Amino acid sequence: MPELPDVTVYIEALESRILGKTLLRADIAGPFLVRTVEPPASAAHGHSIRELRRIGKRIAVGFDNDVWLVLHLMIAGRLHWSEKAKKPDGRRTLAALVFDSGCLTLTEAGSRKRAALHVVLGDEGLRALDPGGIDVMSASTDDFGRVLASANHTLKRALTDPHLFSGIGNAYSDEILHRARLSPVTLTQRLGDEEIARLHEAVREVLTEWIERLRADAGGKFPEKVTAFREGMAVHGRYGQPCPRCGAKVQRIRYANNETNYCAVCQTGGKLLADRALSRLLRKDWPKTLEELEEMRSRL
Repeated sequence: MPELPDVTVYIEALESRILGKTLLRADIAGPFLVRTVEPPASAAHGHSIRELRRIGKRIAVGFDNDVWLVLHLMIAGRLHWSEKAKKPDGRRTLAALVFDSGCLTLTEAGSRKRAALHVVLGDEGLRALDPGGIDVMSASTDDFGRVLASANHTLKRALTDPHLFSGIGNAYSDEILHRARLSPVTLTQRLGDEEIARLHEAVREVLTEWIERLRADAGGKFPEKVTAFREGMAVHGRYGQPCPRCGAKVQRIRYANNETNYCAVCQTGGKLLADRALSRLLRKDWPKTLEELEEMRSRL
């Protein structure tokens, strides 16, 4: 799912292409894409773009008549830019927004269509779509710590909760926690002031670095290679590969359709975190340290 760095670079690319431009028409082919009834998407036809905003992981496109088109790409939704108008087929290409400067298309891979388009009026309509998480890039350390300790969750859950923090998801939370040398299962209310400050610094460092990397990768072109798994990530998507800091193999916790990647040496004092599926299967035989894990593997 595109997160804060990806959405930021998407918006920058869109600003240079559609800000001040006029929407000629919005062709919607995905039957479940539009999640609102009033106003219709056609209310934006013939109006120019006044502003673009990021709302969590959503991209909000504002017109001069106070209509907003708000896109949530979810896991598999992606945006594409073309100089020529495209026609959506309703299968992979769900929508085409045709401007007087070019065409923005929304595609979504796979059969489960989760991407969403909301059409709303004014700031009140936008507020209804905002989960309310604070902007981690501008928040003070005190505000960050206050929100972090507002509920006693694991750090992984807290960082990815859109009601607490805006724009952080599964991928960058792994990178942030590795940078901060903190375990993903540490409870938020057990952190000391130094750990909170370290985590806040890691949040801003990681997100800023990846915005700059993605911006450089795009090189002024429209970003086409948007993915949660990127070359240069420290731990996310790198299970079994060496940690760039200490060289130990990156570990993982799998749950539902997600997994958390971490370095046991750098983040958990060498302790292996219980994988829900395997730890239930192995019970008392579940290894507690990297040494026990390697010993178990040598016997297989």
